[in-house]
Amino acid sequence: MKVKSQIMNEEAINRTLKRIAHQIIENNKGLENVYLIGIRSRGVPMAERLQKYLEKFEDFKVPVGILDITLYRDDLSTIAQQPVLKGSQIDFDINNSNIILTDDVLYTGRTVRAAIDALLDFGRPKQIELCVLIDRGHRELPIKANYIGKNVPTSNEEIIKVSFKETDGEDKVRIMLRD
Repeated sequence: MKVKSQIMNEEAINRTLKRIAHQIIENNKGLENVYLIGIRSRGVPMAERLQKYLEKFEDFKVPVGILDITLYRDDLSTIAQQPVLKGSQIDFDINNSNIILTDDVLYTGRTVRAAIDALLDFGRPKQIELCVLIDRGHRELPIKANYIGKNVPTSNEEIIKVSFKETDGEDKVRIMLRD
């Protein structure tokens, strides 16, 4: 794959996450009963960064969980014969809570569907909201994000590549072209 363009740098990512943190506070009228759950793998550093901004703005530490959706994917048989499970880590009761699922890119909606299925195995939240850094369109399922960092219309030949320091050593969002 080759880089078509860089659409966000470290400063833009951080500014966007700060804005989303303010939106979360406003929409939830505070942070009581709010939990962040990052979808592996790049939804996790996003949730952790949001947690830091929320704590900075409201002096309240929102718990963060990690959700592994590997076994809930509808394309599991096509991605690997022996899928690698990294496991979920949700150390709080999600029943009757407001869950904010975080992921880097919203595309077809299939990852989010799998995440909701996986999440419901942990309990029954009062509300599930979706927070994404990039919404690139092309939905196959009726799924819409509540918090969007940036809308980036793309073609099916393009791929959005989000890199976070925690997972990739750098903060960038790029549009890639298939070779």
